[in-house]
Amino acid sequence: ETQEKQTKQKRKQRTLLECCSRLAAPRTHHALLLLFALPLAHPTTTTTKERRRHGTIKAPHRCRARRRYRTRNMAAAIKIFDAVKVPFHYNYIDMGKDIYLKGYSNGMTPEAKDTVERLGILFKGPMETPKGVGVKSINVTARKVWSTFANKRVFKTLPGVETVYSRAGINVDLTLFRENIEDTYGGIEHYQTNDVAQTRRLITRPGSLQIHRMAFEVARNKGAHRITCCHKANIHKLTDGLFLSTFYEVAKDFPDLKADDSIVDDLAMKLVMDPRKFDVVVLPNLQGDIMSDLCAGLVGGLGMAPSANLGERISIFEAVHGTAPDIAGKKMANPTALLMSGLMMLRQYGLGEKADAIQRGLEAALASGDRTRDLVQLPGRSPLGTDGFADSVIHHIAPEAKATSVAFSDIKFTAPVKPAANPMLSDTAARDRTKEKTVGTDFFVDSELLPNQVADVIQGVLSKEKDAAPFALTMISNRGTQVWPTGSLFTEVVNHYRCRLELKNKEEGGAKESDLLELVSDISKKIRVCSLEMLLEIDGKKGYSLAQGQ
Repeated sequence: ETQEKQTKQKRKQRTLLECCSRLAAPRTHHALLLLFALPLAHPTTTTTKERRRHGTIKAPHRCRARRRYRTRNMAAAIKIFDAVKVPFHYNYIDMGKDIYLKGYSNGMTPEAKDTVERLGILFKGPMETPKGVGVKSINVTARKVWSTFANKRVFKTLPGVETVYSRAGINVDLTLFRENIEDTYGGIEHYQTNDVAQTRRLITRPGSLQIHRMAFEVARNKGAHRITCCHKANIHKLTDGLFLSTFYEVAKDFPDLKADDSIVDDLAMKLVMDPRKFDVVVLPNLQGDIMSDLCAGLVGGLGMAPSANLGERISIFEAVHGTAPDIAGKKMANPTALLMSGLMMLRQYGLGEKADAIQRGLEAALASGDRTRDLVQLPGRSPLGTDGFADSVIHHIAPEAKATSVAFSDIKFTAPVKPAANPMLSDTAARDRTKEKTVGTDFFVDSELLPNQVADVIQGVLSKEKDAAPFALTMISNRGTQVWPTGSLFTEVVNHYRCRLELKNKEEGGAKESDLLELVSDISKKIRVCSLEMLLEIDGKKGYSLAQGQ
C-alpha cells in the first residue's frame, strides 16, 4: 500500500510538472499553427528506430515537444484523429501574422513554403493577416500560390444544431464549388485618379474549365440530381458570360446530370426560400465567397462549415471562420468546422471509413446534447469547452473504429512532383491567331473637363496626326455610361473617362498595336492618360463591351 501511494504521488508530481512546463512554454494566438499531413512511408519498417533512419518520423521526444498547438481546435482535431488511429505524421510550421511581423511580406517563411511543396497536404486553421499595413491575406495567398483552384464546401444539417430549417424539418445538403484563383481575387488594383480606384476582374477559359470539370465529377460521384452554375452574365456579359459558356461546354460530357444556371441574386433568394431544390452549385470566386457564407447560415454558421481547397498537386483543408481572438486561450472554441475539414481530407486520401466513424461520433455527440457555447443548449445542460467536446466525440465513436488500423496500401496519396517550369494551362497549339484582330483601343483619361471638352481635345490631336486617319473617336463613357457623342445631361460624371478609338473600316484587317500606342502617346501630351486596353475581335465577335446607353 505504501509503495502504491508513493507511485501515485510521483505520477501527480510528473503531471503537475508537465502542466507547468506547458504553461511556461511561449505561446501566441496571433497566428495559427499549421499542420501538414503525410501518410507514413515504408510500411515494412516497424520500429521507431528504423522509421527514424528512413526519415519518416522524428525522434519521439521531439514530436512531443513540438505539440504546442497555437489553437485548441487543432489540438482537438488531432486528438480525435489519433483516437481512431489515423496513420498520419505531422510536420508543424508557422505562418500568418507573427511571420508578417518578422518581415516576411507574404506571411510565410521560405522553409514553410518548401515544406508545403514537398508534402502537398496542408491542414490549417484560420490565420490572421495584419490590418492596415498593405499586405495580402495569407489565406488567399496560400490558395493562389499553390493553385488550389477549387474551393469545395459542404453544408449539411447536423443533429442537435438548431436552425430555422431544422425546426421546420428541412434537411439541408448542399455542395458548393467556388473558383478559387481568379475573379477580383487577383487583387490587381490601381488608383486611376485621385478619386477613382479600379480593380481588374479576370475570368479565364482554362480556369473556368478546371472548376467546372471538378464540380461535375464530384456531382456524378455524389449521385447528385442537379448541378447549377451561378453567375451574373446578364451584367458581366464577357467575364461571367465566359464562366457560363464553359459550364455548358463541360456539361456535354455529363449527359446523366441535369445542368442549369441561375443569376446570383435569384439564387440567393431561392436558397433561403427552399435549399432542398439545389444539390451542387458552382460559382465564380467573389460570388462563391458570399454565397458560401449564406449557405453556412442555413446549417448553423461558419462554425459548422468545412472547406477543402483542391488543386492538381497541392490541397489545403481549413476551417473558414475567423481567428476569434476574443476567446483565444479560453478553451471555448467549437472545433467542428476544422474537424469536418479534416474529415474531407481523410476522404480525399482514401480514409473514408475513418472519416465516417468520426462523423458518426460527432453527430452522436451533438444529438446527445454535448455542445460548445456557440450552439443552442438543451435545458439543464452546460456548454462544453473545446477539449470536453473532443472527448465527447471520441466517446461516441464506435469501439471497433478505435481499434482498427489502416493499411498503408489503402491511403491514396502521391507527393507532388515539382514542375520544371510554371505549368501553362492555355492550349497554345489550338489557338488560331488568324481569327483574332485588334480593331481599336479604349484609353482612360484623368480630367475635370466636361465630356464635350474631352472629345474636342482628342479630336484636335487626331486631326493633326497622319497616322490617325484610319481611326475615329466613337464613344466616351464615364463610370460605364455613355456621355458622348450622345447621352443625358442628368448623368453625373467624375474625373475619369473611357475614350474609344476604333478603325473606320474593320473589314480591311486589323490595326497595329504599335500604331495605337503611338497615337495614344500623342494624345497623352494634351490630356493625362491613365491606362488603356486594346479592342480585340475573335472570330468576328467583339471581345469588348459597349457602354450603358450606347
